[in-house]
Formats: sequence, structure tokens, C-alpha cells
Amino acid sequence: DKPNVVIFIVESFGREYSGAFNKDKNIKDYVSYTPFIDSLANESLIFPNTFANGRQSIHGMSSILAGIPSLTDAFTSSPYSNQKIQSIVSVCNEIGYDTSFYHGAPNGSMGFLGFGNILGFKHYFGKDEYNHNEDFDGMWAIWDEPFLQYFAKNVGKTRPFMATVFTASSHHPFKIPEKYNGKFKKGKVEMHEPMEYTDYSIKKYFETAKKQPWYNNTIFVFTGDHPNQIYYPEYEKAMNRFAVPLIFYSPNPKFNLKGVNNEVAQQIDIYPTLADLIGYNKRIRSWGRSLLSDKQYSPLIVNSDGTSEQFIIGNYIYRFDGKDITGIYDKNDLGFENNLNGKIKSPETEKGKLIAKAWYQDYMNRVINRKLN
Repeated sequence: DKPNVVIFIVESFGREYSGAFNKDKNIKDYVSYTPFIDSLANESLIFPNTFANGRQSIHGMSSILAGIPSLTDAFTSSPYSNQKIQSIVSVCNEIGYDTSFYHGAPNGSMGFLGFGNILGFKHYFGKDEYNHNEDFDGMWAIWDEPFLQYFAKNVGKTRPFMATVFTASSHHPFKIPEKYNGKFKKGKVEMHEPMEYTDYSIKKYFETAKKQPWYNNTIFVFTGDHPNQIYYPEYEKAMNRFAVPLIFYSPNPKFNLKGVNNEVAQQIDIYPTLADLIGYNKRIRSWGRSLLSDKQYSPLIVNSDGTSEQFIIGNYIYRFDGKDITGIYDKNDLGFENNLNGKIKSPETEKGKLIAKAWYQDYMNRVINRKLN
């Protein structure tokens, strides 16, 4: 009996906003804006040191669903994105899952529909299918609360299913529905109030989902596409501009998704982890690793700030401009304050430099030569 899979890509969900991910960060006067997600995290397997593999919403689609990070040149906006791509979508399709993607914006906006088609989702549900314009926020999309109710009730007609939803309300212009004025904390930056509205919308989603016949055999994944407005100095640090939460939850104890894992993790680990959880036993192509697998591959975290590639390998962070290593930092120096490049020469850093370059070559080779299947 294969489990259903529900993936929440929460718009602009930076790790900074969620208390469950900041318990050990010693941030002065810390406030959480996700009370429900914090309570869910206590019942889940969470990774408090998770990083995004891209800078924009569309980058999150390829990272989370297909295990393809976006480097300085984003994969999703490149001419190479339109190729046959192995992903959690294709793997689920192959073993008999019904696959669907939900996003409450006008169909075709953000590039989600186009990339969703490339990945092979069998169904796409957008603002058109939702078909209640009175719930439109006036700028971006259907408000999260009503759209997530639709999501809870519309999935599961065919099982097993894999459904991904990309939320929308926690975003510029940072509005919430008028009926909720005064309900949520205003917070310190404009992002905080709509983040708490989205958290509330997810709480209401679970109230409905729990009543559905598919609920108890479902694995839920939560992450953010990228962070947004920053308030605490800890999250101003260069590497923490990619800091997102990662939660695996199931009401079914057989999946044993409980606890806190402080290893570094990233969005591109989600696809191989889910492939393990649904029992897919063929080879997959992934630059991430299964976070549950017995095979202990050591983590290799990768992203780009738009000018250089950034790698966390072992005890160090490496910055690479496509030709040369330009920075080596201690893995705890997330703000890149002390560049050790030229000052340190150890077997580990020499090997790390080679691994970063080799990784980059492998990525370019597979993307450009269309070997992503």
C-alpha cells in the first residue's frame, strides 16, 4: 500500500520565521510567526540546517521536485530546461501514482505551468480551475486559506497520489484578507503578518485533511522556495539568505518521521528522500542525497548568490566563480567574514576544491548534454 505524498512549497518561507528551527540559534528577542508549523514540527522529522538551492520561486520547482539546483545561470530559465527530466513526478508516474500540481495564481504565471508540464504532472490546478474570483487577493493569487481548502478536498480521488502545492499569500505586497485584520502579529517587518496568515491557512488545511480517507497513509513535506524580508542579523549572513525549513511529517507511525537532524540538508535532498519513502528501488539521478538512506553519502550543499557558486563540503564553504575557487570559509562562518583562501592548505581543503570543480563540471555536462533523465 504505497503512501500518498503531499509537498508544500511555501512561498518565501525563510527559516528565520519559524520557531521550531531557531531553538538553538541563541537569537536575542526571537519571535516565531508560525505557531501551527511549530506544533507540527514537534511531531515530525525536521532539519534545522537546510538551505535552498536557488534564489527565486521557479528555482524551487526544479530543486525540490527534480533535484536540480540553479547556479549563477538559473536552470529553469535556460534553454536546457525543456528536456526529459527524471524527478519525483516522473518516478511517481512510473509506479502508478496520480500526480498533480496546485498554485492559486492565474494559470501560466510564474512559469509553474510550463515547468510542471516538463516534469510530467498529470494535472494542473490553478486559478482557472478554482473558479471563484471573489477569493482572488487582487494581485497575485487566490488567498491561501480558501485555496488550501480546495487543495485538501480535491486531491485523493485517485490513489496513491503525489500532489504539490505552491502557496502564494506570504509575498509582496504583504496583505492579508480584511476579515483577519488584527488577528495576527504585525511583527517587525511587513512579511511577518502574512507569514502568520499562511501558517493559519495551513492549520485550517490540516483540520480538513484529517477528515479525508487518504490522510493516514500520507507523507507531508514542507519547505520554502527561498527566504524573504530579514529582521534578525543572524539571517543577514550570506549563506543564511538561503536558509529554509524542512519538515517530513506523517500521521502514520510506520514511516518513523520523528526527531531533529542537525546535519546540513538542502531542497535537492527532498526528491531522493521521497523516492526512498515510496519504495522506489531503481537508480535515480540526483545531486542531493536521501536523508533517510542507509548509504551514508556525505552532504554536499550547493547554491549561487547570482555571481558565484557556493558549496558546503565537509568542514568548509567554498566559493567558485566558474574557473577558480575565490573563497574558502569555515562552515560556521556563514557570513563569509574570514576568507581562508591562500591562508590554509590542508588535505581536506585541497580535496574540497577539486570536489567543487568536479561537481560543477558534472552538472554542466548533464544539463547541457541533456542527460537529466
